[in-house]
Formats: sequence, structure tokens, C-alpha cells
Amino acid sequence: MADETNETDLKQLAIDLKKAADEVKGVAETTNAEVKNLGKVTEETKKTADEAMVKHNEISARITEIEQKLDRRAQGDDERAEARKSVGRIVTDSQELKDWLGGSRKGTFSMQVKAIISALTTDADGSAGDLIVPDRRGLIMPVERRMTIRDLLTPGNTGSNAIQYVKETGFTNSAATVSETAGSTKPQSELKFDIVNSAVTTIAHWVLATKQILDDVPQLRSYIDGRLRYGLQYAEEGQLLNGGGTGTDLNGIYTQATAYAPPITPTSAGNLTKIDVIRLAMLQAFLAELPSTGIVLHPSDWADIELTKTDDNAYLFANPQNGADPRLWRLPVVETQAMTVDKFLTGAFKLGAQIFDREDANVEISTEDSDNFRKNLVTIRAEERLALAVYRPEAFVKGDFSDALAA
Repeated sequence: MADETNETDLKQLAIDLKKAADEVKGVAETTNAEVKNLGKVTEETKKTADEAMVKHNEISARITEIEQKLDRRAQGDDERAEARKSVGRIVTDSQELKDWLGGSRKGTFSMQVKAIISALTTDADGSAGDLIVPDRRGLIMPVERRMTIRDLLTPGNTGSNAIQYVKETGFTNSAATVSETAGSTKPQSELKFDIVNSAVTTIAHWVLATKQILDDVPQLRSYIDGRLRYGLQYAEEGQLLNGGGTGTDLNGIYTQATAYAPPITPTSAGNLTKIDVIRLAMLQAFLAELPSTGIVLHPSDWADIELTKTDDNAYLFANPQNGADPRLWRLPVVETQAMTVDKFLTGAFKLGAQIFDREDANVEISTEDSDNFRKNLVTIRAEERLALAVYRPEAFVKGDFSDALAA
């Protein structure tokens, strides 16, 4: 009866999942339209997208749970049937039973328990190690890093293999007051432009797996899919931040950012801290007419800042008893291990850079690779294509804490 209920639920959930997927697709189309027409995504659309994804993921998780439950139940029935058969064979093939049947058949037949419940999986007579089935609890997912850099940038899409834009590279402002006398000469200003190209790059990797495993263990299939997608995100995070801009690498934000050069010498110059350095970097971006919207630090550096204490040994701004969103000088702090220890980055992320997706992350499976067909193997490949445009390198300020504090 329980199996029938689960199967009924599974059919209904499949219908609900299709509806949820259609909703996600509809929101994606709305998002693309808003980005194209407005240059950004409205808060209402973001909220709708979040709700649609949560609903889709909840239904998908429920389907996976029911499928695994049915699979474990069926597997358990098969194992118990095999166990009963194996025990019967051990008993009927035993010499003790044959002697008992060939004799007077009086009294009670018995066998030593160790002949049936041996924990060794061997081919020795009387071994029954295969009857002891491990209590398998499924795959334990490794710890995954939380990705943050993509969320800081303005999203976009492209259908080309490169992003090209015109950039102002020089401006001589000669504007001044002039005489009202007829024929007086007006001052001439100068503007210089340059065309910048940001190529679309591909991030990809693949693994081999046996066809039997994918057929027999649906959970492993989804596990591999998830791990491959995580691998893409991991590489993407590093590229968006630290890509070298050579070969197939993206030209990362930190790579192109402007070097830290404090625009003022504060009164407390002789006792600077990391907190002071961040504020001066924010001022540098502000004076470039591009106020910072966020700060990127390695978790170790943020922990060091949070542990800053006053002369009375009290925490300067952190409260160990109550958690709070990481913020510094009114700006959100983004912690990521993609940032090197001792380095910092601040800037106008939404105005200064934009990410363009050419092809969203996808996973493909094929048997037509090398000698896969003969070996019953499958190649599982994951890849994505994207470009990064850093419109204004002066919008970002980077540096090393150690150098800034030693200056």
C-alpha cells in the first residue's frame, strides 16, 4: 500500500515539476527582457525568480527522496530473498542434515551458528559473509565553497563569441568662462575613445564513469552532475576575480583594478589598521566618481578585522554574542577564498563590470568517446561559456594590506 501511495505521489510531483520548470523558464525570459530593455532586473522579478527556483528545487528534492525510498525498498526485498535462499542452501547442503535424514530422524537437527553467520566474505564451505548487507546511507557530499563574485556583478547575455564596446580613454576638459564679444574663441576640449574586446571563453571538464553505475544508481548520476557543475563555478569564481587575461583566461577584476594609492594622509597615519586602509581605498574610488558598493576579502583578513579590540580589550565593532551581516564602512563585506590572504579589493561592482553568459552551465553524457563503447564507459562533460567586461578599471581599487600598512 505504501508503494502505491509513493508511486501516486511521484506522478503528481512529476506534473508539478513540469509546471515549476515552466515558471522558471518564464521568469528567465522576463529577466532577459528587463536586462535588454532596462539594463537591470527589477526587485519584483528577482523575488519571483527566487520563489520559482525554491519551489522547483523543493519538488525536485521530493521526487528524488521518493525514488530513493522505492529503490531502497526494492533492493531490500531482493537482498532478503537472496539471504533466505542462501541460508536454505547452506542448511540443506550440510553434511549434518544429510546424516540426520539418513538416520533415524529422531531428536532435533541443529547446526553451529557460526556456519551461517560468518562475517567473512570468502568461498570457503559454510561461509555466509554475503548475507550480511551493509547499512548503506548514501553518498556524503564533500564540503563546497560558497560562490560570491558573480552575484556582485551586473548580469547579461550574449549570442556572440566576443563583447565589444567603445570606451572613453581620455578627456581634456577645457570648459571655462568666455567673453560675450562676437567672434570670441571658445576653448576646445578633447575626448579620446578606444574599442575594447572581451572574448567569450569556455570553462569545461569531464570524467569517466561506468554505464552500469549510471543505470543502477540514479543518485550517483545526480551527484556527478552536481559535482561537475560545482567544479565549473569554482573555476569561474577564480577567473572572474583573478583571471590573467592571457590565452583562454578571462581578464579578471582584480587583475585590471587600479593600484591602491591613498589620496590623503590621515591624522592617525602613524597607527593605521586594515580598517583604515579599506576606508582610504573607498575614498580613492569615490574621488574617481565611482563610489564603492562592496569589499572583497579573504576570510582570514576579515576575521582579523573583526577581532580588532580597543585599549580596554573590548571588540571594536563586533559582538560575539549576536551574529550580524559582515559590513565595514557601510558596505557589505564579501568573504571568498578565491581572494589571496593579505589582499583587498573594493569598488563599484555593478557599474564597473558586467558578466555575459554565452552558454549556461550544462552537463552532457556520451558513449561515443574513444573506446567507451567497448568498455561500457560513458564520458560526462560539463562546460559553460561566458565573457567578462570591465568597463572602468578605475572603479576598482586593489592592494596588499602589508604594503599599505608599511608605507
